Amino acid sequence: MKKVLNWIDENLEEVLMVAALAAMALIMGVQIFCRYVLGASLSWSEELTRYIFIWAGFLSVSYCTKKCISIKIEQFVALFPKRGKAMFKVVNHTFELILFLYLIPFAWKYLMSAITNGQTSPAMGVPMYYVQAAPLAGFILSAIRVLQRWILEWRTVRGKEQKGE
Repeated sequence: MKKVLNWIDENLEEVLMVAALAAMALIMGVQIFCRYVLGASLSWSEELTRYIFIWAGFLSVSYCTKKCISIKIEQFVALFPKRGKAMFKVVNHTFELILFLYLIPFAWKYLMSAITNGQTSPAMGVPMYYVQAAPLAGFILSAIRVLQRWILEWRTVRGKEQKGE
């Protein structure tokens, strides 16, 4: 069970984003084939691709957070010793965590309003809350990833090894 959880922790966003990219490419490829070879367009393909793209966008926030890929001032941070860098990152991760924790209730309200109003997508007829759940999932995953990074950096600040105490 621990191996499965570790694999999910390490690969969740990557696997989901690769699957999303592959699905978007496949769906649009089929759409192009149908439009130009068969002379008939699919009514749902662009809508589904757009919704997958939205999910991939919110998952990418979590992925970038996990990998510490963000806009930052690397030259400034590089001036500090190891513990100073870690302290700078702890402060940065604290602000990121506050931001994501602040956004989660708004994403929850957004999702609940979508469930309440019962809107469906025009072409496919699927409930819009499937799409509107993406911000909530993305912000929750991002908050978890920031917390993980925060703990690793805090251990460095305290002078402990990152692999354990």
